[in-house]
Amino acid sequence: MKAILVKELGGPEKLVYGDHEIGSPGAGRVKIEVKYAGVNFPDTLIIRGKYQFQPELPFSPGGEVAGIIKEVGPGVEGFKPGDRVISGTTSGAFAEEAEGFAFNTHHLPKEVSFQDGATVLMTHGTVIHALKDRAKLQKGETLAILGASGGVGTAAIQLGKAMGANIIACASTDEKLEFCKELGADILHKYTPDNIKSALKDLTGGKGADVIFDAVGGDYSEQAFRGIAPMGRFLVVGFASGYVPKIPLNLPLLKSASITGVFWGNFFRNFPEENKTNIQELLEMVKNRKINPIVDEVFALSDTRHALEKIERRQVKGKIIIQIS
Repeated sequence: MKAILVKELGGPEKLVYGDHEIGSPGAGRVKIEVKYAGVNFPDTLIIRGKYQFQPELPFSPGGEVAGIIKEVGPGVEGFKPGDRVISGTTSGAFAEEAEGFAFNTHHLPKEVSFQDGATVLMTHGTVIHALKDRAKLQKGETLAILGASGGVGTAAIQLGKAMGANIIACASTDEKLEFCKELGADILHKYTPDNIKSALKDLTGGKGADVIFDAVGGDYSEQAFRGIAPMGRFLVVGFASGYVPKIPLNLPLLKSASITGVFWGNFFRNFPEENKTNIQELLEMVKNRKINPIVDEVFALSDTRHALEKIERRQVKGKIIIQIS
């Protein structure tokens, strides 16, 4: 089969398009004929050897797929060849065939296309876990989203609105903010590290944001935290800016606010039944068009390098996916 391969750790320019075989699935896994694969920020880390879970070389990157089960491994129940599914792979998705974890494989309703299915699992799975399980976001609360036009940011706008929150979308350009407005954001803020604290205060009548969703990190995090409301929840989702910030611990003390980690990879591995409930809820929302997956661009498998470059340049509005077959 054809696949995108990492034979040498490095940037997207080192990716190789070639032949690769994965054999039969191992225990607790399923083999999937991939229709579409989602592209996510962690893919840019794993090809450089900077992700929490690092496969041995050579490997195919890509953490989520939508497709049809070809074969089930030992001990797998509830799935059979021919089933339409979405699945988490951690790596191996940028290929014509991929092996997914059975505990993070989910039946795809016939009303949901493979293309839409490939956009949901990692981004929306992360966000529903963040807002529902970690922040316990309540109707009427204010949710500020840093990096609001990206993959998890747009998912946070849609799911935050569905949960009844007031959304402050923070992005770096007017074009990105207009996009956020189209998705339903209530308030738009063109942010810099210097203005984010005062903006979160001013835009909430001095109170601050009840929940801050931060997938950006870097210079933004501490200043955003200084704009949080008393008893607020600051969600640490990722570090798209490129470096991990430090926040003085006197700030959560003085604000009676919490800093809460959101690592969906840990959640679906250790709490598979709770994750399954979340994903089923998401797929029902997509099926009933309560949320609409946003696809920025579709790339061919052989052109995956350019998809990852676009992610790294932070030029994506919504989600990028790879069409496999």
